[in-house]
Amino acid sequence: MAGPGKRATNEPEPRPIIVKKIIVDGHGGHHGGAWKVAYADFVTAMMAFFLLMWLLGATTEEQRKGLADFFTPTLVELKQGSAGSNGMFGGDSFEGKENYPTTGGQGNLAITIPRDASGVKDRGGRDRKDRRDEDRAKFNQIKAMLEKKLASSAALRKLAKNVRFTETREGLRIDLIDEADFAMFGMGTDRLLPQAHGLVAEVAKVISGVPNDVIVRGHTDGLPYAAGRTMNNWLLSSSRAEATRKALADSGIANARFSRIEGVADRDPYIAGDRYDPRNRRMSVILAWSASAGLPSDKDDDLSDEERAAIRDRDAPQKKLRETMSAMDMGGTGLPQGAVPINAPPPGVASGKVGDTAKKAQH
Repeated sequence: MAGPGKRATNEPEPRPIIVKKIIVDGHGGHHGGAWKVAYADFVTAMMAFFLLMWLLGATTEEQRKGLADFFTPTLVELKQGSAGSNGMFGGDSFEGKENYPTTGGQGNLAITIPRDASGVKDRGGRDRKDRRDEDRAKFNQIKAMLEKKLASSAALRKLAKNVRFTETREGLRIDLIDEADFAMFGMGTDRLLPQAHGLVAEVAKVISGVPNDVIVRGHTDGLPYAAGRTMNNWLLSSSRAEATRKALADSGIANARFSRIEGVADRDPYIAGDRYDPRNRRMSVILAWSASAGLPSDKDDDLSDEERAAIRDRDAPQKKLRETMSAMDMGGTGLPQGAVPINAPPPGVASGKVGDTAKKAQH
């Protein structure tokens, strides 16, 4: 009998054992690993989100601005062109001071030539604010003096309700307003009535003690003139403004102090909802802000000549056109260095000269 490891002579050769593995469709998603990748992406996104929330709560406004500037790619280009530096950061950081001819501030503030309600930083702002405060104190004093004058007599006390004070961009505006029972001028004329003449004289006495410029502006209501009349609201408001200026001058206001005399007809109504209201007929005597003390405007009055030159160079139309064309080109349409077009004119021959030669040849 043969041993366990030997095959007998008549014993058939053993057959190989074949293991067949069958994968049933539909179960791969359940047992596969694709969901792990998606889950890992989700966890990573959530971690980044919570990290961002933590940073927002743990940093100051200045630090958050620095982070935002760092991740803003456009600031790199603006930083390069803002001070004439080369390289990505121009040898400086975003917190470094610019080389623009302005003392506007740090970093990208110089990109827009900054200024605020008090002027450019570190130059002129304090002077402007101080002068405006001085003017405002004078305006309050003038208002108190005129109110006291109007309360001093029974005749003027009746007119106190016709005087209104408003601080505007131009200065202190003193409105002398018509009402149903009071008119400054004769109907349809530029003749000051006696009561109104006395009121203008009192205003002149009060504002004569300050050197500020004076603006006189005439207003009318919206009632039109009859057809065929040569007079209109524009002429009437202008002539009444001149009559008021003359009354102020006769009461002691020097002619050199008048900066503008104008009539605006019914285009600036006191009662905007009713252009026919009699209170729209008024005279505005404006005591202007002193030099460099006015409220900020769209003009660059507080900039030096060097700063204006820098702004003109920055905003020059030809320079902007070159920059736009360069940006649109993107380096794809320019000729390689040393390349010459085959139809280029000979050296030293301008296009205008070629045209003149062709014209002469035709004749």
